[in-house]
Amino acid sequence: QALLDEAALAACLAYVDLNPVRAKVADLPEDSDYTSIKSRINAAQNNKQPKSLMRFADKPRKHMPKGLPFELETYLKLVDCTGRSIRENKPGKISENSLPILERLNICTENWLTLTTSFTRSFKNTAGKEQAITTYSNRMKRKRRSSITNSQALFC
Repeated sequence: QALLDEAALAACLAYVDLNPVRAKVADLPEDSDYTSIKSRINAAQNNKQPKSLMRFADKPRKHMPKGLPFELETYLKLVDCTGRSIRENKPGKISENSLPILERLNICTENWLTLTTSFTRSFKNTAGKEQAITTYSNRMKRKRRSSITNSQALFC
């Protein structure tokens, strides 16, 4: 899948990092083996960056350094809050105020759980907001915009 914008990237990262929790292989994201979140947490505890993973570039700004356009702390909070929301034994609601990354990425909170629990079913070849998919399709000279209906429904 082509992840065409920050919203698609955040949804896919959280989807993958929460797979072991959803599958009940791990109780917590930081306990889940073979995930980027565990590698990032372990490295951060030693003030390091995992060499095999792209670094977080902190807050978006005009001259962005190379890296994921979020802060590690914000991403960890996002995954934690999402994980609490999707676990059957921990009811909860994602608050727009508690997850500023969702506002920055223009993802509606009511769609976030759908994005992070059914990402691969929702997006087959490309993932992103409508404009990103259109731009990608044009650049690839594709007449059909893959996953456009789900993009319109799930991204604000």
